[in-house]
Amino acid sequence: MSENSVNDGCACGVPAKQAIRYKAVDATGEVLTPVGNIPQVSTVWRWRDYLGMIAVRLDINRMDYAIAPGLYAIGEPDKDSAVLVSCNYKLSFDVLRRELAGLNLWILVIDTKGVNVWCAAGKGTFGTKEIINRVIVTKLAEVVTTRKLILPQLGAPGVFAHMVQPFCDFNVVYGPVRARDIKKYLAAGMKADDAMRRVTFNLWERLEVVWLELANAAKQGVIVSLVLLVLNIWFNTYLMLMMFWAGVLTGTVLSGVLLPWLPGRAFSFKGGFLGVIVALFFTCGLNIYMSVAAILFIAAISAYLTLNYTGCTTFTSVAGVKKEVRLALPVIGVMLLASLALYTFGRA
Repeated sequence: MSENSVNDGCACGVPAKQAIRYKAVDATGEVLTPVGNIPQVSTVWRWRDYLGMIAVRLDINRMDYAIAPGLYAIGEPDKDSAVLVSCNYKLSFDVLRRELAGLNLWILVIDTKGVNVWCAAGKGTFGTKEIINRVIVTKLAEVVTTRKLILPQLGAPGVFAHMVQPFCDFNVVYGPVRARDIKKYLAAGMKADDAMRRVTFNLWERLEVVWLELANAAKQGVIVSLVLLVLNIWFNTYLMLMMFWAGVLTGTVLSGVLLPWLPGRAFSFKGGFLGVIVALFFTCGLNIYMSVAAILFIAAISAYLTLNYTGCTTFTSVAGVKKEVRLALPVIGVMLLASLALYTFGRA
């Protein structure tokens, strides 16, 4: 399997942006090395780091939140210090450096086009070629005597570890899933226990994604709402407007919170099932045509939006996502058309 095949199978959001204006990294000093001065970065967040985190959580300029690839220093590293590899998505870099207080090491930031590690591994930007290229470009072999690169475990799907050493003389080892375990991992002699290897998606982690999904859907939802309000001049679309936002909130917030407990394996089925339950509250006082229209409409929107969670959970695989998208989208389209037809007929 080639790196391109990994990229083709990615189910994690939109394609990586190619032209990015890099955000500045606050340097607290420089570390002198045989290849020049390396910027020394702080492990403490400043106010603009917090503002940046809030912005990307709300899907504001998320695809432009990146730093320049290259070599960075934490503390006072020397030629014997460990080398961590990270993506150039600024939030990922910030989270990593915040967990490294008191350590002396190097961070090799590769060019993932401003995409986080997990998604970049699927898109092919956190890959073998880029790691080799960045090692060579930064002349890392002249900076350190170690010949190990510590990669985040979530980057493993995009990297052929056995191919790195022949081209740049560095071996790949995989660190823990979470940045907060780095200190413990290094203290244990670069050994990870089962807890460090386990990928979770608990309620708090799901809520972090929920706000992004809701913000993204809301931006498109404003346009749909304006169209429905214009149509209300000729048709009564207030009910449809209410149903639309019920579907949005169900497919983003409720489905994200309840995801592990919803029946079925397919994400579209989970969202559709939850949409049907929510739609039942709209059927009171409606005729049979309008009732079925409400159920189909809300379930279709919820199913479609719940599909977005396939790119940020541990509950599925690339092959499974591709198959589901291929089968689910036509069904969702038919449900929407049928609901609109029944709504029109029921209003007559």
